[in-house]
Amino acid sequence: MSVRLKIALTIFLTGLLTAVGVIATVLLAFQRFEHESTYYRASAFLERVVALHTDIFAVQERFPEEFTGFLRNLVLFEPDTQLYLLDSQGTVIASTGEVQLPEGFKVALAPVMEAIGPTPMPYVLGDDPERMDASAVIAARPLHRAVIRSDAAVAGYLYLVSHKRSLPEGRLMALQSTFAKPALVLILAVVGLATLLAAWVTAAVTRPLARLSATVAAVSRHGLEDFTAAGSPQPDTFGLVETAASDEFGQLNNGIRAMLATLRSQWSTLRRLDHFRREGVSNLSHDLRSPLTATAACLETLENRWAGDAARASDRQLVEVALRNTHNAARLVQSLGDLAQLDEPEFRLRAEVMDVSELLDDVALRFTERAARQGVRIEAAAPESGARAPLAAVDVELFERAIANLVDNALKFCPAGARIALDTVQNDHEVQVRVSDSGLGIAAADLPHLFDRFYQSRQNVAPATGEGGKGLGLAIVKRIVELHQGRVEVSNLPGAGTRVTLALPRAAA
Repeated sequence: MSVRLKIALTIFLTGLLTAVGVIATVLLAFQRFEHESTYYRASAFLERVVALHTDIFAVQERFPEEFTGFLRNLVLFEPDTQLYLLDSQGTVIASTGEVQLPEGFKVALAPVMEAIGPTPMPYVLGDDPERMDASAVIAARPLHRAVIRSDAAVAGYLYLVSHKRSLPEGRLMALQSTFAKPALVLILAVVGLATLLAAWVTAAVTRPLARLSATVAAVSRHGLEDFTAAGSPQPDTFGLVETAASDEFGQLNNGIRAMLATLRSQWSTLRRLDHFRREGVSNLSHDLRSPLTATAACLETLENRWAGDAARASDRQLVEVALRNTHNAARLVQSLGDLAQLDEPEFRLRAEVMDVSELLDDVALRFTERAARQGVRIEAAAPESGARAPLAAVDVELFERAIANLVDNALKFCPAGARIALDTVQNDHEVQVRVSDSGLGIAAADLPHLFDRFYQSRQNVAPATGEGGKGLGLAIVKRIVELHQGRVEVSNLPGAGTRVTLALPRAAA
């Protein structure tokens, strides 16, 4: 759910709940007002009755047959009320109702005590004997017999029940129409106002966020490079306009605008430095190849010239050391130049779809003699009979070099009697070329850095020997695989040995 929708929904629900809450509050307040006015009117009525008729029990005892009519005459001008005469235990002695109550019927005395208590009550809800309702508004007054003693006990109670008014059908429909229509109009008006307010607030609040999100998404999608191209609109600010707003969104807009301008400046500087680095390394590599080649040729000539001269044996040993270091320097220069070329943004692969298992045979054949001298067995697994060919779009020269670098690296660290295996596995999406060996394995601390440039493991080969390489062979492998839109994985095999996997996208047949 987007931020816009969340804000709009929040405002809409707030307005709707506010409207419902207002209506509910009005209804409750109206109901309370009706209860209070009914209670005060009933209490005032009973006060008048008790003041006019001081000995109601005597009247009931003297004229029991006519007493019900007497009570009905009292409430003649009090519609929707019923008057009851109760004894001191709450038993109904007489009533104005039409319903014949069971003999000995009692009402709850607790509401009666509240109604006659010294503390004024807003209203009291009690029993309605006629309708069996415990939420009717009631009023009560104590009754005493006419005796000389002023502290005579309460003989009973005059109990008045105010019924909820039931309007005639026509008036009820009119009241419902009168009440329902304004309430419905009020709800619709509040909901409509909340909707318009939600739309306005959402647009006002999220417009800066939408602009910022679009800019950040464009930078994430295209990178900083597209914005630095010639002709790009406002390359320093990426289309963000500086705003004078002092709120949080204005500060965020200006902050991101300044940050992107700084990033663009730093990116341009890094591009220039990176281009200078690649160009310098490439030129240096090219310039050093010729003198290194000439030096190696002179040293080889001296070595051949002194080969049979015993007097020159010590000199010949020095020449061998110099020649070995010259070859190492030449390989390093060659690797630096190749890596600089692969890093060029303009570099493009000359890819063609082929069976990558064919490359494994060629690489294995190339290293067979060297492996035999070291006592290492190298094998390229033949594809299974009937299995589909592992096809991938590769630059043959570059990918063959990546495999060769892996085999060369394995030979450096495999002892005599070890085995190097080359094979392929595939699925519906990718082809994996695996180079496995049964050597000493790789230290766990070295695994995360194995393909970093100039990183060398110091645990297997002493740096002074020069046989461990300069940390560029595997970096070239990784760069070649990245150019093929693939990935490189390395892991130690159970027991001993290492497996390097080059995963490439599978090509259609």
